[in-house]
Amino acid sequence: MKKIFSAIRKPSQATDVYLIAGLGNPGRQYKNNRHNIGFMAVDEIVHRLGLEFSRMQNNAMVTKGESGEKKVILAKPHTFMNESGRAVSALMRFYKIPPENLLVIFDDVDLPFESIRLRPVGGSSGHKGMNSIIQHLGTQEFPRLRVGIDRPPGRMETPDYVLQDFSKEQQEALPFVLDLATKAALAFVDVGILQAMNEHNASQP
Repeated sequence: MKKIFSAIRKPSQATDVYLIAGLGNPGRQYKNNRHNIGFMAVDEIVHRLGLEFSRMQNNAMVTKGESGEKKVILAKPHTFMNESGRAVSALMRFYKIPPENLLVIFDDVDLPFESIRLRPVGGSSGHKGMNSIIQHLGTQEFPRLRVGIDRPPGRMETPDYVLQDFSKEQQEALPFVLDLATKAALAFVDVGILQAMNEHNASQP
């Protein structure tokens, strides 16, 4: 428990500025892949806040807005998934954002579809985009939002599965999933990671 709270209570000079980064691969051919649920979630947050992605910065599509009284930077790294850390770390340095004010949204095959999990710290869960971010930041003590996409069926390899589009049935449920992720991400900004976890993890399977 002490380690968890260390990721929340570190002093900061920029506690009113947050970075939400959704992970995915740029390019039309990847747009609807399961691996791009992080991009989809950030797109929904941008829409919910009445914003638009306005420019490229540090190898990421970026826009800025506010949630309540907090300033929020939303980003989609365009380095391709395995190099996500290059873009995220550069944005954090530029905006002087501490690790506790970063939220990374990414797909997780170990969670059932239609479920999410907020966590204040943790490893990469085998996710190469998260592994890149941890390596570039030199720490795994930053919040993350895992969005479940289910395990691959049968003997299908995970890389093949995540680079496929969602099934027709899953596509019909995506608005619900993205609403869950959006509410959880904005709660992280508005009320902090612990209360957001209590509110949005409790009812998840």
